[in-house]
Amino acid sequence: MRIIAGEWRRRVLRFPDSPGLRPTPDRVRETLFNWLGADLRGASCLDLFAGSGALGFEAASRGAARVVLVDNSPGVIAALESNARTLPGGKRLEIVRSDAVRFASSDAQPFDVLFLDPPFKQGWIDRLAPLLPAILAGNGVIYVEAETPLEGCGAWRTVRHGRAGQVFYHLMRRGDADGAE
Repeated sequence: MRIIAGEWRRRVLRFPDSPGLRPTPDRVRETLFNWLGADLRGASCLDLFAGSGALGFEAASRGAARVVLVDNSPGVIAALESNARTLPGGKRLEIVRSDAVRFASSDAQPFDVLFLDPPFKQGWIDRLAPLLPAILAGNGVIYVEAETPLEGCGAWRTVRHGRAGQVFYHLMRRGDADGAE
C-alpha cells in the first residue's frame, strides 16, 4: 500500500494477506481526502477496523494530530506497529488491539473523523450506530465502506458517496443529508 499525499507521500507500507482485508484503493482515498480537505492538521481520527491502516496512515501523513488504529487481529496489529516504526513522526499514531464494540464503548476522547470499514455482512455498522455519539465530536464526520449503499448511520446522514467495484463508500455528517453526490 502506498501513502498518496502529505508528509509520508509515496511511502510504501507492507501488510500481511488476511481473509477479508480490503485496503482502500488509492483512487477512493484520494476522493475521500478531497471531501475531507487535504489538510487534517489538528484533527483527531479513529480508524476502527484498521486492517492495512491505509486510512489512518493517510490521515496522519496529512497532518492529523492523533490517529488511533484499532484492530483485533494480532497479525494485523504487528504489521501496523512495524509500519508505524518506519515513519518519522509516527508518534501521532496509537495502535490498539481491541474489538470494535469494546473500544467504541470505552471512555475514549471524542474524535473528529471516524473511518469505518468493517468486514462485510456481519452487522457491524448496525451494532456500532448507537455508540457513535459517544466517540464522535459534535461536528465529527464518518467515512463508511459497505457492501450496499447507506442513507446514514445513527444520527449521521450520507452527504457524499461513490462506488468502487463491489464497495460503496460514504461520507456522513450529523443531521440531514444535503444533496448526496
